[in-house]
Amino acid sequence: MHLGKNVSTALKGFFMGAANIVPGVSGGTIALISGIYGELIGALDAIMSVSTWKLLAAGEWRKFRDTIHGTFLLSLSIGVGISVFSLAKLMTTCLTLHPIQTWAFFFGLIAASAAVMLKDIKGWDAKAAAFTAAGVILGVVTCTLSPTRTTDELWFIFICGAIAVCTMILPGISGSFILVILGKYDYVMEAIGSLDWPVLAVFALGCAAGILAFAKCLHWLLDKWEKETMLVLVGFVIGSLVKVWPWNDKAALETAQRLRTGTDAALDLQIPGAVLWCIAGIALIAVIEVWKGLSRR
Repeated sequence: MHLGKNVSTALKGFFMGAANIVPGVSGGTIALISGIYGELIGALDAIMSVSTWKLLAAGEWRKFRDTIHGTFLLSLSIGVGISVFSLAKLMTTCLTLHPIQTWAFFFGLIAASAAVMLKDIKGWDAKAAAFTAAGVILGVVTCTLSPTRTTDELWFIFICGAIAVCTMILPGISGSFILVILGKYDYVMEAIGSLDWPVLAVFALGCAAGILAFAKCLHWLLDKWEKETMLVLVGFVIGSLVKVWPWNDKAALETAQRLRTGTDAALDLQIPGAVLWCIAGIALIAVIEVWKGLSRR
């Protein structure tokens, strides 16, 4: 029985990992849909509790394991790890050879995710609109001011991990999308695909620091000002769509076409293909929403 439960948890972790690889799909949303979000948050809260670590210091290994939901976290981590390491190479290849279609798919995912978040917010009024508008402005300004290429220094990779991990546990907000905004999505995917352990280790340390420093703060905000926080977040997502416009990086598009065709022909904008992949991204979010609705019955 325990083996079956652990395998089920690992499978859910696999889908969470796949979601966290794709900008626009939140791992937190998958956790919520699959019924493990409460246990995941409980485990994270336990890990961040001083009393939990006192158990470990006192040698109470079994109590410590049970308090942090150790078996659950291990099974979930195995599933997430398998998913991330198996799919990162695919994402890198798609971004290198087919950037227009890939970013169009991401654009559809993110736009549809924002629409779903808006739908789930109740009680619209002038105040709600103001919070959303503030989020849109923040998103546009952040993405406009953030450079396409950011530093590869390890200190910045640490910061990226710390920020991205906080959004990875929030339903509706994609951690990979934050990496896109920070200009480090393709870099981290390449590091995972090539097993660049120094980069991965620093990124993981950043994730750990982010969980410890910011997760409780984020959940406190959602507890005290859930509606206002979500309004700003959804506005930020909408404003940040300027970052994933498929034709943003002309140099990358020309390089991709050269790699595919071996020629320097005029750039093909591939608009029909981009439209189809954008629709595919929207359709995926629609499927997830149907799954969420069925899981609540």
